[in-house]
Amino acid sequence: MLVIAIGKAACSMAEAAERFYPPSVPLSGFALTRYGHARQLSRITVIEAGHPIPDEAGSAAARQILDEIRQLGPEDLLLALVSGGGSSLLPLPPEEISLADLQSVTQALLASGAPIQEMNAVRKHLSRVQGGQLAAECRAPVRMLAISDVAGDALTHIASGPFTPDPTTFGDALRVLGSRAIQMPAAVRAYLEKGAAGERAETPKPGDRAFAHVDARVVASGRISLAAAALHLRERGVHPVSLGDSIAGEAREVAKVMASIAREASRGQAPWTLPVALLSGGECTVTLAPHARTAGARGGRCSEFLLALAIELDGHPAIHAIACDTDGIDGTEENAGAVLGPDALALGKALGWSATDALARHDSYGYFQALNALVVTGPTLTNVNDFRAILILPSGAA
Repeated sequence: MLVIAIGKAACSMAEAAERFYPPSVPLSGFALTRYGHARQLSRITVIEAGHPIPDEAGSAAARQILDEIRQLGPEDLLLALVSGGGSSLLPLPPEEISLADLQSVTQALLASGAPIQEMNAVRKHLSRVQGGQLAAECRAPVRMLAISDVAGDALTHIASGPFTPDPTTFGDALRVLGSRAIQMPAAVRAYLEKGAAGERAETPKPGDRAFAHVDARVVASGRISLAAAALHLRERGVHPVSLGDSIAGEAREVAKVMASIAREASRGQAPWTLPVALLSGGECTVTLAPHARTAGARGGRCSEFLLALAIELDGHPAIHAIACDTDGIDGTEENAGAVLGPDALALGKALGWSATDALARHDSYGYFQALNALVVTGPTLTNVNDFRAILILPSGAA
């Protein structure tokens, strides 16, 4: 049996496969994960590669994985273990496009604030393996288990769906890049335009017989994590209210909405019963202003959300919050996120920081680092997207 594990949770999923299948079962394969997210395995080879910007290590691994999959026959079995982060970790652009061109487009998409669905429409059409193309290359039955880091748990968006149908088109990819005003390398533009004109084969679509031998299912998700958090809080006398696992939008704009809900809940009037915790998941975005793209902006969507929330709450004495990426890395720094207390603005001011200036610079990391309020877990080896909790206490209980 061949095991292919891809994503930030690759090593923990592959380790579970090694435990489940006894040594008597012939088992080999690859676990492709982000630098720093590796774990020693006994039968499966671990490869580390670049994320969120793809690199040559990931490209070499993608070629090796494709070669191994092509050697499988109908009598074999492919166990595919897929988690978030795989889109960047498994880069194999077509021959007409260089890795440098793919890196350039990826960097521009990340800075543009494009949601994951738009990013993946582009990635799938600049790849030889994503968007269901690995399934099309495999003659063996495929059993795919996924840990979802995307809103709605659509399999096509988890690691850009290497084993699942792709509903998007070359035309969609061009529209995304155009709407985001992204300057495409000439080779990328030419390749996508030929695809949109029908001169290149599309990725396999829903209903394609390439997926007749694929059994794909989600085994962990943000929705499950919110349910576990709600149970934990309820057992401790806090009333959990889930706002859903599909919250999206610009982080600072989402913070404004959450602050309004929290202030209303703090009044303690029906339907709110204090203490209450507002739980939410999903994936916000951060669109960098042009000057911030070269000015050393620091911090991911979770810490930016919290900094904007602090400004909106303006020191409300009964409201605390936490926001973290469940993979342990918020953006490109080493923290998972941060915690927020009622005194966050006052402490920042005493230390010479302006929250509004830090938000304008997209330096939420620097702000919470100064407050000693970063949450640093290290890689968790799982990834079910972001987790946010806003705790509202009764008046005087803070």
